Amino acid sequence: MKKELSDIEKDRIIEMAWEDRTTFDAILLQFGLKEQEVIDLMRIEMKASSFKMWRQRVQGRKTKHEKLRGFREGRFKCDRQRQINNNKISKR
Repeated sequence: MKKELSDIEKDRIIEMAWEDRTTFDAILLQFGLKEQEVIDLMRIEMKASSFKMWRQRVQGRKTKHEKLRGFREGRFKCDRQRQINNNKISKR
């Protein structure tokens, strides 16, 4: 990682990485982390099983890559999607 991230920044990056419609480009723009750096952060900060589940979910997903998306604008997050805080999915 290029810079030291606060716990709040790490939590927000993890939250954005789990969101289907938030691209890696949006994370790069907001936090300056490239896709591989996000993957490395996820590997370090998450349990191994959670990381594997996330990688399976993200690999090949067009919505995570700006150039592959069929749309350019829209909500980054579904209103039915759960909030992720402190690396745990909270219940509503």
